[in-house]
Order: sequence, then C-alpha cells, then structure tokens
Amino acid sequence: MSVAGMLREIAAVGADPTRGGFSRAGYSGADRELREWFTGHATARGLDLERDRNGTLWAWWNPGGSTQRAVITGSHLDSVPGGGGYDGPLGVASALAAVDLLRNRAVVPEHPIGIAVFPEEEGSRFGVACLGSRLMTGAITPERALALTDRDGDAFADVARRDGLDPAHLGPDPERLSRISSFVELHVEQGRGLIDLGEPVAIASSILGHGRWRVTVDGQGNHAGTTLMDDRRDPMVAAARMIVEIRDLARATPDARATIGRLEPVPGGTNVIASQVRFWIDIRHPDDLVTAALIAETRDRVLAAAVAEGCRSEVREESLSPTVDFDLGLRETLRGTLADAPELGTGAGHDAGVLATAVPTAMLFVRNPTGISHSPEELVEDADAELGAVALADVLQGLAAPPQTRRSTEHMMAR
Repeated sequence: MSVAGMLREIAAVGADPTRGGFSRAGYSGADRELREWFTGHATARGLDLERDRNGTLWAWWNPGGSTQRAVITGSHLDSVPGGGGYDGPLGVASALAAVDLLRNRAVVPEHPIGIAVFPEEEGSRFGVACLGSRLMTGAITPERALALTDRDGDAFADVARRDGLDPAHLGPDPERLSRISSFVELHVEQGRGLIDLGEPVAIASSILGHGRWRVTVDGQGNHAGTTLMDDRRDPMVAAARMIVEIRDLARATPDARATIGRLEPVPGGTNVIASQVRFWIDIRHPDDLVTAALIAETRDRVLAAAVAEGCRSEVREESLSPTVDFDLGLRETLRGTLADAPELGTGAGHDAGVLATAVPTAMLFVRNPTGISHSPEELVEDADAELGAVALADVLQGLAAPPQTRRSTEHMMAR
C-alpha cells in the first residue's frame, strides 16, 4: 500500500475544527486510535508486535529469528496542537511501506528489522519532548517523568496507568538498546532546504541544541475596574516585557532561535488583573555554550522585568537536549546508498536525537513544498512520499540484508 494511501486512512483522526490541522496529544483518544491503525497494518503484514514498558510500540520483521544487531526505523504519531498531518505519521507509514518494498524485492534480512512508534514525542501534553525515548535511554528519570502533569492537572503516572503501563517499570532499558545496531528515522523536512536544492530526499547531518523553560510570574490579582494603574502589580505586563526582551536577545545572537508559543494567565478573566502568568520558552542554538549563556541572560532579564512591575518570577528548566551530530559511520553508509542525496541540518528535535546518545542514529528528510511545519500548511506531495519510502527501503536493505541478497534498485533519484 502506498504511503499516501496509508496517510489518507487517518486523515480524520484528531482533526481539530478550531485550530485547523490535527491535535493528537500523547495518550489521548486520537493517539490510541492511531496506535490501533498502526497495529492493524503491522498485523496484516505478519509483523510481531510488542509494547515496551515505556509505551513504545515495536513491530518486528525477523525471518532469521535473531534478536541481535537489529536495524530500527520508525517515528511517532502524536502532534502539536493544530499540527500538520506528516510530522511523525510520515515516518511510520514510510517504514511500513519500506518493509513491503523489501519483500517485493525478495530481500531476506540477515538482521531483524523493527519499526518503533515512540510516545509523546512532541511533548504537547506533558511538556517534555521525546518522553518515550528519554525514558528508554535514561535521559529523564522515571521519578521526574511520573510527576509531570498536563493542562488538566493529570499526572503522567495516572495517565500511564490508565493506558496500560505500570509506572513502577518505567525507565532505562539498556538491554533493549544493546540489541539495536542502528536507528534511521524518516521525517518530513521542517524547513526549506530541499525546496531550494530541488531534491526530494536528504540525509540529516545534525540537530540544533534546544531546550524548554517554564517561566512563572507572580503578581497581585485584582479588579480591572477599581485598581488604579499605579497601584497594580500586573504579571501580564511583566510577562510582556520579558517576551520582548527574550525576542531581542535572540535577534542579537547569531543563529539563535527563541519562541514563546504558550502563555497561561491565572485566573484568565477578561475583567481580572491576573495573579499569575506562566509561559514557556523554546531556545535553540548550534553551540551548547551559547545556549547556556542565552538562558543565563534570559534569567537575568526575566528577573529585572518582574522587579520593574513589582512581581516575582521563577525560571525552571523542563528539558534540554545538546546539539547532535549524527553518527559519522552511519551517515557514510547512507551516502553510499543514496549518492545523490544532499546533507542538511535541522533545528527540530526528534527521537533520533535522543537515541543518538545510546545507539548509532541517522535521519532522512522528505521534501516539504511549503517549507512550513507544526502547522496545517505542512505538506508532502504523494510522489515525494513514495520516493522517501524507496530511499528508506534502500537504506534498510543495505544495513540489514546479507551481501548476496543486495541488488541495485531504482531508488528515489530515478525520477
């Protein structure tokens, strides 16, 4: 079945009539429906299914019965609020299609091929991106993960339990990681690199270092009509000052990106001066030392803006990922398979970046003709989606199949 055909099957799941696009938060009803969709496709292909203790789904094609030196591909199915339809699901559907292509070529893998579907990659529900892969690699402790809460105040511990996971068993899984020889994630490109190059598929070189910080500003809640302007300690005004300062700081730092995409006033009434405002900062830069300096300066400016308005403030780190340079040996192997594919870095985080601390990882990007992501305008044309699946199949064949079964194929550059 084509990649485009599989994606059309889930085109209504999590559709958001208010924001547009899709809202598929981790462990939500939409997320469960998407996991059932994947399970159905994996079962139809005779793949062996399992769900690990951290909530990751695994579908195994294992003709030889070995459990060692597994070659893994896959991605995630959750989305940001009002996100596009390709960020995550494209990589999962392409992985299924790649298995179909390899079977059509009569390839018999020497090493098992697995498709992984990681939970809560976007972090849109519990605030920490790549939660499943972070738990598996030990990048987040189970204690911290279980204490995370969503917007409704539900703790991850309770949500995980209702979803069939045992909170007592969450955490690092070194035995599973030791069986993985490589992980290759295919993903929609979240920028314009391939548009400008006129190519359908690229090999990833690196991921910018990035982190998320929560800012809490406490002031004095009061009546909008009876409180004179000079008598106010308004955390919303302080937050506004902070947001502009953060924007200006990023503008003055070459290659930096700073975003405030979420702001929550308490209590949130139109005729009420807020008593508290929370907002979240996303900061990214290719140099980890610069990222550290940026957040240190951000803390100073946040504190100064709070004092200027008679408020108090706190900046708390929620996640931090250093700059990732993908495995050189694995990238060289991909270049040998996809000789015409360019190499591109990305400013977006991925499970592949988290897994890079534990196993050799690589990524493929598929052209996005809009250059827009995390938005309903995100797009992959059907023809490029199929070329991406062929490129992924070629890569998996090179990594998992014995030499005598490898044969030249018309891969994605034959267009």
